[in-house]
Amino acid sequence: MVSDVLMEIVMSRHALEQARERGISINEIKKAVQRGAKYFQEKNKIASDYTYIRVIFKKEKDFYFIITVIIRGGQDGK
Repeated sequence: MVSDVLMEIVMSRHALEQARERGISINEIKKAVQRGAKYFQEKNKIASDYTYIRVIFKKEKDFYFIITVIIRGGQDGK
């Protein structure tokens, strides 16, 4: 497991906007990347489900690039 102190994330503008709109913190995103149930998507994307969120990201050499964040269970949990 990657230490939380050493974990660097870079968020796309889309991911940042979605996190703000949905009330998802950077800490929650980091936990999802570290601890979530992961599965591969197309084009080297990884989805990670943790608690009530799903984070879609790519693992780069020195950081995790966050593509988007979603509330699981439907459109913003509805």
